[in-house]
Amino acid sequence: MDTSVDQNRELRERTEERDVARRELEELRHRKETEQDQSESLRREEYGGFNWGAAIFGWLVAIALTVLLASIAGAIAAAVGEELNFTQSDAQREAGEVGIATGIGLLVVLMIAYFAGGYVAGRMSRYDGGRQGLGVWLIGLVVSAIAVVVGVIFDQQYNIFSRVDLPTIPIPTDTLSTAGLIALGAVVVGTLLAAFVGGKMGQRYHTKIDRITA
Repeated sequence: MDTSVDQNRELRERTEERDVARRELEELRHRKETEQDQSESLRREEYGGFNWGAAIFGWLVAIALTVLLASIAGAIAAAVGEELNFTQSDAQREAGEVGIATGIGLLVVLMIAYFAGGYVAGRMSRYDGGRQGLGVWLIGLVVSAIAVVVGVIFDQQYNIFSRVDLPTIPIPTDTLSTAGLIALGAVVVGTLLAAFVGGKMGQRYHTKIDRITA
């Protein structure tokens, strides 16, 4: 009988010891998670938000990539047109198809460029990658608006668009206004989404590191 009582007492003591050790481990884990959350909140408060430097560098990358991709696309289009003996009169006869193809190509180039710019901005900033991508897009929008306003106010003397020898797109003048508005809307929405997604993708680099080191 005494042996059975002693065994039961030892079993209860071991159970209580395990329960105490489990509670201490849970408290330690909870304390560590709380400290990590507080540290993360302090870092986000200190380094989060909009980063002008990252947005500017992202915008520069977007501009450079736009020029590069547009040059490559122009060279390919010229080579294909020469190979197929595609003349200006042919372009005028098929103005609708050429205009749509050119617009789609321009949209793809701009979206790729702004995705890369948003990615760079998000990679440079540890937090709020989407916001950094939005900053890249806003800088591009503001610069474009300023260029247009300056060209309108000062007419041809300071109109940078008229001073650059850009190739003309064979679109009939009666559909230019409608097509231009549609293209403008597509470019604005497309580049906004591309820059935002690029910023989020750039931020994932820091998220992976935090997950590994946590």
